[in-house]
Amino acid sequence: MTDWPLPQTYRFNGHCVRYAVRGDGPPLVFVHGTPFSSCVWHRIAPHFIATHRVYYFDLLGYGQSAKIDGDVSLGVQNVLLAQLLDHWGLERPDVVAHDFGGATALRAHLLNGKDYRSLTLIDPVALTPWGSPFVQHVRQHETAFSGLPDYIQRAIVPAYIRGAIKRDIADEELAPYVQPWLGDPGQAAFYRQIAQMDERYTREAEALYPTVRCPVQILWGEDDQWIPIERGRALQQMIAGAQFHPVPNAGHLVQEDAPEAIVAALLKFLPLQKSP
Repeated sequence: MTDWPLPQTYRFNGHCVRYAVRGDGPPLVFVHGTPFSSCVWHRIAPHFIATHRVYYFDLLGYGQSAKIDGDVSLGVQNVLLAQLLDHWGLERPDVVAHDFGGATALRAHLLNGKDYRSLTLIDPVALTPWGSPFVQHVRQHETAFSGLPDYIQRAIVPAYIRGAIKRDIADEELAPYVQPWLGDPGQAAFYRQIAQMDERYTREAEALYPTVRCPVQILWGEDDQWIPIERGRALQQMIAGAQFHPVPNAGHLVQEDAPEAIVAALLKFLPLQKSP
């Protein structure tokens, strides 16, 4: 994968959050999930730079943003997104969000009052229960995992991330997703964000899903091993008028298995008129 620069900085609660803004046109904001970073959009975002002003960033505790010894849970990420939208001067952007980013975008919309022109959710963390057996185990033993020898960490992280991708991804393609979680402070940050996963953050928003105030489409990898596709169909039923698009031959990280499906869905779904 080519270099993925995030040249700009926003200070959130005193910590550095890295982001990039490219192109010109209606605002289009991409929000990544866990344990990833904004580089998940490297096959998607470039297709829209000619027609949109594209915004992407690394969540607090992820990627190139500060890996703090503090709260990086879903309880703060929606506040970060809401503040970034204000910082960028965006009132009704189109938003595309994956995994934890889906919960972040929904919470910013429903709990922080942020309006979107449209919302595209890709395999979002949105309905309880969620959390793999690995996640449940780490939540009980964070300290033990954060102190693992480096060579074990280098085996665990790629194996974990490969579980989100159906295709046989080469090591060099996987490297940008693995590298941020190695060494100091990456290894501790990896287990910290898992230990702070809490279903109460999705429960806080679930009852409000019927009140979503914008057009919604949901894309879901048919072979998602992290969150079953049935969860996506259930979410569709909770959001009035939501479209649902299963993506064949794709796992949880549809961006790597079927980026063309995301691009095609966005080209069809995004409003053509300019934002007011």
